[in-house]
Amino acid sequence: MTGAEWLAISMFAALCGVLMCGFRVAFALAGVGLIFAAIGVASGTFEPSFLLALPGRIFPLITGDLLMAVPLFVFMGVMLEKSRLAENLLDSMSDLFGPLRGGLGVSVVMVGALLAASTGIVGATVVTMGLLSLPTMLKRNYSPALSSGAIAASGTLGQIIPPSIVLVILGDQMSNAYQEAQRSFDLPGGNVVSVGDLFAGALIPGLILVAAYALYIVIAAALKPELAPASGWPEDAKIWPFIRRTFAAMLPPIILIIAVLGSILSGYATPTRGAALGALGAVLLAAWKLNADNKALRYSIALAAIGTALMVFIDLLAVDTRLGQTGWTGLEYIAVAAAIAGALLLLLGAAMAFLTLIGSGHISETSRSTMHITSMVFLILIGATIFSLVFRGFGGDDLVARGLEAAPGGPVGALLIVMLVMFVLGFFLDFIEITFVVVPLVAPALLAMELTPGNTIDPIWLGILFALNLQTSFLTPPFGFALFYLRGVAPPEVKTGDIYRGVLPFIAIQIVVILLVAFIPELATGLVDRN
Repeated sequence: MTGAEWLAISMFAALCGVLMCGFRVAFALAGVGLIFAAIGVASGTFEPSFLLALPGRIFPLITGDLLMAVPLFVFMGVMLEKSRLAENLLDSMSDLFGPLRGGLGVSVVMVGALLAASTGIVGATVVTMGLLSLPTMLKRNYSPALSSGAIAASGTLGQIIPPSIVLVILGDQMSNAYQEAQRSFDLPGGNVVSVGDLFAGALIPGLILVAAYALYIVIAAALKPELAPASGWPEDAKIWPFIRRTFAAMLPPIILIIAVLGSILSGYATPTRGAALGALGAVLLAAWKLNADNKALRYSIALAAIGTALMVFIDLLAVDTRLGQTGWTGLEYIAVAAAIAGALLLLLGAAMAFLTLIGSGHISETSRSTMHITSMVFLILIGATIFSLVFRGFGGDDLVARGLEAAPGGPVGALLIVMLVMFVLGFFLDFIEITFVVVPLVAPALLAMELTPGNTIDPIWLGILFALNLQTSFLTPPFGFALFYLRGVAPPEVKTGDIYRGVLPFIAIQIVVILLVAFIPELATGLVDRN
């Protein structure tokens, strides 16, 4: 190997060491990159002109339309978290499924899935579910291990169930990696990877995970009733009031999820516009939930929802509603009038919801949390851009490509090595750091490999495998992030050993689903529209 390649290896090793020492990830990435760039310039192994490309790489990233979806999805998730949506859902569903063995556990998984699709933030979901459901499950004599495992596993569903911040960031990186593979390895051009494709690819594996989690809890409760006993309904309770209350609690978030995800998957809206719709819907839903006694506000929010549906319907009719046109038809007059009415209704409802939430302090709290999370994401992105540019300047990308090509087992062996490395890194790094650092280095080389003659690796399939792998590392003892989140809010009677034992069956389920997607790629690619 050349001196530049040795510096590339030393650079990656130094980054791992700096991160292990506890330095901030964004500054560690940028600092290590610039220090090794200086070493390379001094030793004559790095061309300084590489750094001139840095502004041109960073500016499109922070001004691009796609990553604007990140703060919008974060705002949506934080707003729904602060609206106590999970508490209402969990109370309703636990009452409904109370007479069933394992019913409360199944309720936790379903609520976790809904929260995952609504918030997409693993830490927030695990902490919220741990605070709300773990004491209730223990009070109803559930096994501490089973309770902890169900909560931790369902909390990580935010990694894979769309719309998800993880999939937005991973989709952007996989798109860049696919374009890099087309340029560097002479792959056929013209094909692109979008965040919507990754959302479609993650939908079936995510639903399989939800079903598998629930099925495991039901089977465990059937084989060992003492693990998850039935709690029964309250005295004089009737089934239909429970069902009505459950649907009343589930319907608003489900409508919001369908609106956001459906608009993106159908191609009606870009991920950024879908995220904006989700953020506005979260504001309306939070105002509705937190002000049950304010009938005027609730009426205005209901009218805002009707107005939004009316505008979408008119848009789907493909009627020309431009105000500057000439030769208006009667249908166009009606469509424009209806669209203006719908916009006014939405504006009125949104204004009242915002004013109400501003008065209660929810807007300021949510905006502050959104700013912190978004700043972290973009700082890491800038640091990772500096690091990857210097790494490529040392020829590190060619070194990675040659190393993967020489892996035992060919492309399959190379993929297994990358998955193992990402899994281990998931013990120590958050998904954002792994996505920004590892994916740009290994994905182009993997995408250029042929699993069979003339058949290269599908980028959507590879992206879903990465997402499932990162989700599994969140659960794996002893360093899984979800376990730390849950340990922080668990009551003293729940031991760390209970949490570790509880997640093991769910980790086995994760591995089975990863193998299913690996051997049946259609599970990840079947819903993706390649036209």
